Amino acid sequence: MSSLEPLGDQAVLAAFADEAGALRFAAAVRRANPPWLVDVVQAYATVAVFFDAGRVRYAGAAEALRELETAAPEPAPGRLHEIPCSYALNLDLPRVAAATGLPAGEVVRLHSTVEYTVYAIGFCPGFPYLGYLPAPLCGVPRLDTPRLRVEAGSVGLTGRQTGIYTEERPGGWNLVGRTPLRLVDVAAGYFPLRTGDRVRFEPVSEAEYRRLLGRRL
Repeated sequence: MSSLEPLGDQAVLAAFADEAGALRFAAAVRRANPPWLVDVVQAYATVAVFFDAGRVRYAGAAEALRELETAAPEPAPGRLHEIPCSYALNLDLPRVAAATGLPAGEVVRLHSTVEYTVYAIGFCPGFPYLGYLPAPLCGVPRLDTPRLRVEAGSVGLTGRQTGIYTEERPGGWNLVGRTPLRLVDVAAGYFPLRTGDRVRFEPVSEAEYRRLLGRRL
């Protein structure tokens, strides 16, 4: 790891040179599951490890984490989720096509042929930050003015990442499609996507979208 430092008074923040290192470390901490562990939160190339301050001090947690990082094996590949997406239900596909200089059909083909990794969860409950877009789709900026309402299930992209709005929210990403699946249920504690999981989008028709609407992943 490139650094280890306090994050408040009950967490350790570990930084790595790349996302693969962070994934490996997060998996190792979860596997070891020390008695003082409260939670492990990965976000791209950093991992926050929250600890029970009644059981361990920062110095003790940090030392244990250094030892774990040294011996961390390569993690098994995360679960692969095939997520249906109707690209007909888009608001910004023409904008993305214009920004990239590609036909809309090629944007859809490229977006749906990549196997993405969940590198972070955030923004709203269960929102997966997925990386990385194929090079021809990278660099499309966010909307100048975010929308006040983005439908749940909307699939967006910006920069070099893509993601899924799991709940209705304001948002400024370019919307290229929509999945019919329900990807979060806060009341039931249903959050099927985890960092390290893999996602591939499967193009479906509007009719298939409506048939699958509301189903869980």
